[in-house]
Amino acid sequence: MFSQACKYAIRAVLYLAVHASEGKKVGVKDIAAALDVPKYFLAKILQQLSRNNLISSTKGPSGGFFLSEKNREATLKDVVECIDGPDVFNSCILGLPICSSENPCPLHVQAFAYREGLHYQLKHQAIGDLAKRIEREEQKI
Repeated sequence: MFSQACKYAIRAVLYLAVHASEGKKVGVKDIAAALDVPKYFLAKILQQLSRNNLISSTKGPSGGFFLSEKNREATLKDVVECIDGPDVFNSCILGLPICSSENPCPLHVQAFAYREGLHYQLKHQAIGDLAKRIEREEQKI
């Protein structure tokens, strides 16, 4: 359902939430290596997240990316919509150009229930709270 860029964005934001702070910034090279993702592709994603105030960054020798307290209050829904756009929760799961309640595709009803549940979960998952759970449960990002 989400693009590869969106999946990388989610992982990068969660990585920053766990491993970076205003006093300990992380560079794109280190994030890409830790997540095993293409560095230049990740750099574009991080720029987009930064422009939309979902992550913070500073330039210079001690620069890098981190999450401010305000960034930690953002939700995964914010990240998904920043990268894939708001239509990701409304578009046809089969990719058909015309799909709605009035003109449903064969999977519309099932996809609608799934999409609504996912949308609810992402809307109610603050990045900072997820980072705490990841650290507590020692999950790999």
